[in-house]
Amino acid sequence: MSPFPSGGLPRRNLLKLAGGVATAGALMGTSGCGLLGGSQGADSGNGQVEKANLRVGGLPTSELAPLHLAVQNGFFQREGLNVEIVNAADGTQALNSVIGGDYDITFSSYVPIFAAQASGVGQLKIVADCASAAPNTCVIMTWPGSPVRSPANLAGKRIAISGLGTISELMVKASMRANGVDFARVDWAPLGFPNIPNALKQHQVDAAFLVEPFLTLAARDANAVPVVDTATGPMENLPIGGYVSNAQFAEQNPKTVAAFQRAMDAAVTESRDRSKIEPLLPKFAKIDAEVASVISLLQMNSRADVTRLERVPRLMKDFGYLNKDVDVAAMVVAPQG
Repeated sequence: MSPFPSGGLPRRNLLKLAGGVATAGALMGTSGCGLLGGSQGADSGNGQVEKANLRVGGLPTSELAPLHLAVQNGFFQREGLNVEIVNAADGTQALNSVIGGDYDITFSSYVPIFAAQASGVGQLKIVADCASAAPNTCVIMTWPGSPVRSPANLAGKRIAISGLGTISELMVKASMRANGVDFARVDWAPLGFPNIPNALKQHQVDAAFLVEPFLTLAARDANAVPVVDTATGPMENLPIGGYVSNAQFAEQNPKTVAAFQRAMDAAVTESRDRSKIEPLLPKFAKIDAEVASVISLLQMNSRADVTRLERVPRLMKDFGYLNKDVDVAAMVVAPQG
């Protein structure tokens, strides 16, 4: 039986995944895509764009499937761009690399993006949206027989998250509050997503916030069961992450940014057909093809909408992650055409 009895994971039965699938520890391996050719120097343009060769920071996560599709299918090349995807160790490194100029553009979660902007650590421009929360993609899970059977049972418990101050912590707090549950006494366990399925299996935590593919791995390896889908209520369709550059790069390379946006528009449109991106997941996300066939996907986006994005810093401020407002409109680079 699927661990998501009310409509989750309808495409396959998780029992089909028994055996022969990649372990969680192998999921975060490094993957990268080489340049697609071209003879321009690192900073030279080609008539279409100011800078042809781009280093784009990424992580081995499923929401980056359109980015990899754009490389594979030549959408960037058609726009005069040669894109090298460079996997960062984590989102913090990726964001630091774009602030420092080592990456031209990077994917990152919106929580650190807005935190960096508000604190003055970086001056960032959002060049494209990436993904929003969708049903069964951001779920608080527990192990069979756990005392946690409902959101009310989460008060005072040890809850695993990817890290402190992250969107995973924010979504757990917001979900608990939406269900009338006090999160003040929660014992947060920042373990990193690859380690959480085993922590559930070993009963080292009472519950855990998980995203795909770790939701599927936890269901398979630890028989984990859902407590609450956080992508509901106040966080339904909440923007999760996007692509940013530092402000100087965006201002000096408007044609390059516009070309990147057009390529991502095309890739996201094609990605709405799951069959186009599912074969890519084992290559860059380092998951088995059978796991790739059952994971629930985030809502893929490309165009950054100010009104939608403003939800994130408002939520961050509400929960004390920010002490000032963020001018989201000033951060978004509007698509040309």
